Amino acid sequence: MARSMMSVSMVLSLLALVTVYAVYLAVSDIPRLASPQGCRMSWMSPSYLLQSGFNTSWTPLANRYTLWLYREVGWEPNQPVGVPALFIPGSAGSSHQVRSIASSAARQYFSSPFVISSEFNGRGIKPVDFYAVDFNEDFSAFHGPTLDSQIAYTTAAVRYVLSRYPPDTQIIVMGHSMGGVVGTALLPSPNISALITMSTPHTLPPVRFDSRIEEIYARNARVLREDETPILSLCGGATDTLVSSESCVIPDSDQLSSGLYRRTVFTSALQGAWTGVGHREMVWCHQVRWRVARAALELGGVGSSHDAAAARERILDRWLRDGLPVSDEESVELRHGTYETLPEGVHLVVKNPRGQRMYLVPVLPGAGEVPTTFVLYVSGGAISGIAPHHALDLRVSVQLCVSSTGLEAPVPSVPATCTRLPPTVLKLLPSPLPGRPFPVPNEGSDESEGVVLFEGEIPSNVQGWIGVSINAGENGGGGWVVGGFDRREIIKRDSVGLSGLIFGTTYIPLTTAVGGLRTRVHIPLLPLNVLLVYRLLPHFADSPSCADAIFPPLLMHVSQPSEIHYYPLRYDKPVWLHSHTTAPYVSPVEANARQHGLNLTIYSYGYGCADPTDLILTLDWWGTLGRIGTRYPTTLLSFCVGIVSVVLFRAWRPGAQPQRVSESLETFVRRVMPQLMAVAALMALLPLSHKWYLGLSGELGLPASFLAVFLVGLATGLVCLSWWVLRLLIWPLGFVGMRVVPSRRPENSGLRRSTVFSMVFVLLIIFLFVPWQVAFLGCWVIQLLSCAAYSQDGHDKSRTPIVVDASAEAIPLRTQSEYGVSKQSTENGVAETLSTANTLRGIDPYALHQNEHILLFLTWLLPLTAPVLAVWVRTLMTAGYTTPFNGDHNVLKILPVLWLVDYVGRGHVLDTRNWGMISPRWGFVTFSLVSALVGGRWVYLVYDVANFQVAFLLFWDVISSRYLT
Repeated sequence: MARSMMSVSMVLSLLALVTVYAVYLAVSDIPRLASPQGCRMSWMSPSYLLQSGFNTSWTPLANRYTLWLYREVGWEPNQPVGVPALFIPGSAGSSHQVRSIASSAARQYFSSPFVISSEFNGRGIKPVDFYAVDFNEDFSAFHGPTLDSQIAYTTAAVRYVLSRYPPDTQIIVMGHSMGGVVGTALLPSPNISALITMSTPHTLPPVRFDSRIEEIYARNARVLREDETPILSLCGGATDTLVSSESCVIPDSDQLSSGLYRRTVFTSALQGAWTGVGHREMVWCHQVRWRVARAALELGGVGSSHDAAAARERILDRWLRDGLPVSDEESVELRHGTYETLPEGVHLVVKNPRGQRMYLVPVLPGAGEVPTTFVLYVSGGAISGIAPHHALDLRVSVQLCVSSTGLEAPVPSVPATCTRLPPTVLKLLPSPLPGRPFPVPNEGSDESEGVVLFEGEIPSNVQGWIGVSINAGENGGGGWVVGGFDRREIIKRDSVGLSGLIFGTTYIPLTTAVGGLRTRVHIPLLPLNVLLVYRLLPHFADSPSCADAIFPPLLMHVSQPSEIHYYPLRYDKPVWLHSHTTAPYVSPVEANARQHGLNLTIYSYGYGCADPTDLILTLDWWGTLGRIGTRYPTTLLSFCVGIVSVVLFRAWRPGAQPQRVSESLETFVRRVMPQLMAVAALMALLPLSHKWYLGLSGELGLPASFLAVFLVGLATGLVCLSWWVLRLLIWPLGFVGMRVVPSRRPENSGLRRSTVFSMVFVLLIIFLFVPWQVAFLGCWVIQLLSCAAYSQDGHDKSRTPIVVDASAEAIPLRTQSEYGVSKQSTENGVAETLSTANTLRGIDPYALHQNEHILLFLTWLLPLTAPVLAVWVRTLMTAGYTTPFNGDHNVLKILPVLWLVDYVGRGHVLDTRNWGMISPRWGFVTFSLVSALVGGRWVYLVYDVANFQVAFLLFWDVISSRYLT
């Protein structure tokens, strides 16, 4: 039976190891499948000038951090001559990351070295002086005090930089990753004109092991809601596997009643970019960096007039836009010979237009009260200012024309008045090349690419014409214009839900029409959760040849106003749909009824390139596994700690036979794990807050239960695997432990005075110099060596009884006799401790097994302290050994663990007997509930509750020695 149970533990451990590896592969595949990256590498000639004047007279942190001024070698002078901008790197980031954006700004402003470009000459716009703070690549995401130090240093840096410029000068702030959190913390400030953040986790800390980071985030949340400074957040989407992009979304301006400017733009929706962008790539991706640089140049040209705030908002919307309409156009008057009227029902198709011409497209009669939509595509040209950056000499405008002789006239024989048709949609669409991947790896989209999409609704009671005015060069420069009416209704599939995709495949037939312009699909019941990846395969009647098509089928997936994804639809080529609308532990984005569910639009035009006849939709399990792997690491860790807590609760039952850890784990796997899975599955169905448990608020239903069962099983397997790893460590360390760990007799239940002095000394060192996490690591090492020494000593069959002088000075705590350890006094003051048959170095088997359980417990608490250890080591390496380490000197965080390790290391057994209905073991149940319910969102609470449970165990041990013996 033991062998069978042991095999279960080994099998579960191997399954956990294989699962972790599979999750790793799935996470690695997410950027390739769901959000491929197409970024052109940026090049520059950098130089960095240390700002030595920013010294300790400005801030004491000048001894730790530095400030630099970027200069493009050979293009701009070394001294600052323009408008200041400050770049703030993120966790483990470098000040040198400013070079891509700063170089682009310099080379856009200067057409050649020291020669101002014609785009800026005469406009009163100055170049941008890019400063960058350097934080020695500190791990600010792990440590609140480090983040506070960076905020304090950056605040002083802003004052110093502005002291070098005329009064009332404002600075533009840019932050990458956690640098955006630092930048937000600088607000409110009248010295900052705008804040642009890149891949910044605004609403959810990426590492949630420190409560002080939560305090910074709480302050920043108020800034995002209340401060008047324009803030724009750029997000990389699923390509960014380091920062979850749902935390990059900030409250939109429409959600704030105060009218503040807040904008979130996913790079997949950023016009001209249309690509996912990785976390580190965000600062150098050419398609992004030149737009950020251009926005900074334009922002620097805004003065301090009363409408300066509105001007800055327009600049941000123009250069970092994702589909917002812009300027209006005046009415025009038609005359004979200047226009051409198309037959009713015929699409407008103009290739390589030349000169100036107006085309009238008759408005089709409306069907009931449903408005008719006019759709227009313009390749390479412009509509109302929306165009590729390097556009053709092609300008198009759209008007609604009515005859002056009345609405009934079939053809305008006299001049007619045309008024601008306001667009409901006006944006730049990508134009993927047939046969090439989209986006093109290592290249992406060119500044000259793109098709302008115009959609305008005509009320059903209006009759007349749509006037399309085309103004092109006389020689023609390429491009095309296609337009027509779309009266097809949205294809809705109200019966399709997530459960149907889990157990099967959904076929969505499409309305086909020769020369159709767009097809819309809405599946309202499909959740747009970040964990889910849908696989969509377009089906064509025949293999289409789209090489000569005007506009091959392009799928647009809109999951929220700030997040749009584009996919070319090709024969036998699936696409992977994903979203960041709702996510674990993040407040859901408010959306109207039309935005709920899956919203797809297919844009196309081209005879010979058929539209798909239907769509085959299913849930992609591999992609979903990858998304789960990036959202639940801390939740999984909390589950592991909670499972260890339950194991200790069962193993330390009063009167129970001593069990090794392996036996406790096997019992847990066979008896308790199925029960925990059932409870976890039921809890996943409850509509809890998005901050509790799995953070899903009951949104996913049955799949959430599957996820909970999966996490419990994986966590159990990892706990079993960790014990096998510890056993492998214990075996070779046994020889070391026998020499390092002194032999102590178990009846010595007091604290020696030397032990008290040593503990006080250690606590003093923690209070003055090192963080308490270092002491925790030391406690874990000592516990490991103790278990190794006792385990090695168990092989010594010739061990003789230990005789110790009872007169040794000690502070008695209690006399222990319940677990097979007896204390006998003799007349000459000599006490002899005799263990049972398997006495191990003076410790009975129960004490040995309890030590091993404690080692497992401390092992799973170790990851909760590791991030701060990494920050401390990094600080020592970069800032010097004499640099003070702020925070983490609270001795109460480590005192119970120090006491525990010393106490059980001397052979004592913790007393876990009941006192009536009260038992210290129930603290482990409370601890496991806390780990499961709040560990995913506030994982730092897990250690605090564990520390309290350890203190409670020791307190109970002292009390029980007096009242329960």
